[in-house]
Amino acid sequence: QVQLVESGGGLVQAGGSLRLSCEASGSIFKINRMGWYRQAPGKQRESVAVISSSGSTYYVDSVKGRFTISRDKAKNTVYLQMNSLKPEDTAVYYCAVIRPDGSGVDYWGQGTQVTVSS
Repeated sequence: QVQLVESGGGLVQAGGSLRLSCEASGSIFKINRMGWYRQAPGKQRESVAVISSSGSTYYVDSVKGRFTISRDKAKNTVYLQMNSLKPEDTAVYYCAVIRPDGSGVDYWGQGTQVTVSS
């Protein structure tokens, strides 16, 4: 089992920045890929950013150039730096442990709310 605890959400004005953190505990040796997903009201959950154990990254087009995912293996923590935030970034953000083949998610965090006001 892996436990994920997110922090860093909140309310920010458009154009502002937030940094989300996700600390993993438990059977962390199982972790290869980690990522951030988000779900806005009335919408499906979507993948925002993914980082592999080698450090390679993926971003959904809507956040490229604004968001940066990073990982501190010593602290078992993954981060999402979000800059130039837009109202459409408002959502609950979830940290996830992704299966090595990318076929799905094995573990979810509890979610943290990000609200961007216009």
